[in-house]
Amino acid sequence: MRQERFTEQSQEALAASQELVRQHHHSQWDVEHILLALLQQQAGLVGNILKELGIDVEAVKQSVVAALERSPKVTYEAAQIYATPRIARLLEAATAEADRLKDEFIGTEHLLIAMAGEQKGEAASILHRFGIDQEKVYRALQNIRGSHRVTDARAESKYRSLEKYSRDLTELARLGKLDPVIGRDEEIKRVMQILTRRTKNNPVIVGDAGVGKTAITEGLAQKIVADDVPDSLKGRRVMALDMGSLVAGSKFRGEFEERLKAVMDEIRQAQGEIILFIDEIHTVVGAGAAEGAIDASNMLKPALAHGELQCVGATTLDEYRKFIEKDKALERRFQPVFVGEPSVEATVEMLRGLRPRYEAHHKIKISDEALEAAAHLSQRYISDRYLPDKAIDLIDEAASKIRIDTQSAPAEVKSLEQQLKQL
Repeated sequence: MRQERFTEQSQEALAASQELVRQHHHSQWDVEHILLALLQQQAGLVGNILKELGIDVEAVKQSVVAALERSPKVTYEAAQIYATPRIARLLEAATAEADRLKDEFIGTEHLLIAMAGEQKGEAASILHRFGIDQEKVYRALQNIRGSHRVTDARAESKYRSLEKYSRDLTELARLGKLDPVIGRDEEIKRVMQILTRRTKNNPVIVGDAGVGKTAITEGLAQKIVADDVPDSLKGRRVMALDMGSLVAGSKFRGEFEERLKAVMDEIRQAQGEIILFIDEIHTVVGAGAAEGAIDASNMLKPALAHGELQCVGATTLDEYRKFIEKDKALERRFQPVFVGEPSVEATVEMLRGLRPRYEAHHKIKISDEALEAAAHLSQRYISDRYLPDKAIDLIDEAASKIRIDTQSAPAEVKSLEQQLKQL
């Protein structure tokens, strides 16, 4: 069977399974070795399928290891590893599954389906014991893959790309994991107003570092969860794209573009349900660009122009002028929302809203006087940064110091403890 027909993940699993034969001092390569290799893959598709089915991957892994430990061992290192007839049947069945699903490559999912369809053998027995059959694997695969087909060797890495390369701010807001947004109602309202426009409905939040640009998007997510938005925004999801993880590890030419395309395909399939938030949106211009490659902004522009993608960006004024304004095609797609530094009084109100979070984290009480002092003193003495960020930092730093001071023993007590240890 041609190796090129297998996806990268399935090739890695087959190679790793042969290494497992040596590690367990076996002379024959069997289906159980492949199953363990599939389960051991970091961020592997088989692990995700089992999680989708609500099955403990670690428990399945331990069962396979126990089965391999029971297999006969050889005292010498085998010069050659022999594949059992079951391996040949498994690969044939996996090929048949790929053909049936109209996939061009044989992926790890096809190997799992073939294993679940076996009538005999330890691997099939373990899968059936955990309630894993072909029908359940098909259903889980449908949820993960959607309408994707395996058309290239890196197909598995593109499933659920949006989930992999972004954070769901609306879900975080629903779980109460976002800080409350105080004093930014006008800016949030302006963002909502732009989002509900028919054209040029992509806001870009422009402001100095630390004035709370990201907080405005978090405030939008909180309003969506609270149902305090126009009808056209109800039920929408705000997803924050993680540009770093999208670019990280894309060592082959075109790999970054493939990842971004997979993300955009999922957004298109959601049919307007998703609002994409890109922090530091100026980094998109030139991201992934190399000789012969295209940058991310050129991939976003057509989607924004056709209304297939709604995006909220955030950047500083300097970066906006330097990157977005210069790119006229990109500038036409976005409507700026300028966010200024709040006044000292507004900062104090913001700090009051955040106080319960910091009190709970540091396990101390923070007085009104401390909040006012943080706002006034940071404005007076920290000239190279902006409110409310610098005032929040002061409160956080002071609270951290007090917590350490109150929880650590006085110097006299420490000295006596040292003397006791020496006795």
